[in-house]
Amino acid sequence: MITILMAEDDADDRLMTREAFQECRLGNPLQFVADGEELMDYLKRRGPYADAARFPMPGLILLDLNMPRKDGREALREIKADPALREIPVVVLTTSKAEEDVANSYSDGANSFITKPVSFAALIEVVQTLGKYWLQIVDLPPVGHPAK
Repeated sequence: MITILMAEDDADDRLMTREAFQECRLGNPLQFVADGEELMDYLKRRGPYADAARFPMPGLILLDLNMPRKDGREALREIKADPALREIPVVVLTTSKAEEDVANSYSDGANSFITKPVSFAALIEVVQTLGKYWLQIVDLPPVGHPAK
């Protein structure tokens, strides 16, 4: 079962997402980081994220664009530039509806772009669809084994 890692600075959005995953009965482990710096520390196993048993490599990343320190745009470019990380699918999940953000996210290697819904009911629909598509339909690369 793949671990899902969400990079989201808003504590309320993290809580709502966790509740939506529970409501949808998605049993995948869900980990959270609060910004792009923590995301890269997690992926590179630095600092508090060094314990691979507690912080397994994710098979899917949910990425907010607007975060402090290192935003999602910078983190996405860094992930996709790293041969050890670039195979991890990244779904941008953000409040932005800007065409420029959509275009740039795909250009930088995002696998999907979803505008965050405003209601909990709509978030549940998004999580159900994400779960069905990314966790049931799509064949994902093995975690930790980048293509050669």
